[in-house]
Amino acid sequence: MVSVVLVQPLIPPNTGNIARTCAATQTPLHLVGPLGFELSDRYLKRAGLDYWPHVDLHCHGTWADFQTHHQQQGGRLIGFTTQGQHSYLEFNFAPPDLLLFGRETEGLPPSVLAVCDATVYIPISHSHVRSLNLSVSAALGLFEARRQLDLLNFPRPPRRSDA
Repeated sequence: MVSVVLVQPLIPPNTGNIARTCAATQTPLHLVGPLGFELSDRYLKRAGLDYWPHVDLHCHGTWADFQTHHQQQGGRLIGFTTQGQHSYLEFNFAPPDLLLFGRETEGLPPSVLAVCDATVYIPISHSHVRSLNLSVSAALGLFEARRQLDLLNFPRPPRRSDA
């Protein structure tokens, strides 16, 4: 199993969208503070809709708190950064990798990148576009890891009636 780790996220709707993706894939989500919002933020809740009870959520007050958790649980730290060494499409993911994503404005801090076991980037063809939205990046990374690990075979959700 892989996990998604957001390090000091700032924008509530991004985190809410990522939480929804994690709920849909039964992927643990780690939030590492300080956060740029309160967990009770209405925009965070709105973006996650009514899926929050289905999110395997782990909150860590600081990076040091997360590192303590990581030392106990294990797994490789895979940092997603525009300066990554490998394309995420060519990188070989393995359980229990932890997919790290940084702040929307700055990415992962250098101190976090320094302890990553590997860094990956998402290829972007237009030179004037620096990066993708955080929730898009997290979804791409998570689904590629799950594809490689043959974890995409889940049942179709029930259809909503239009009545």
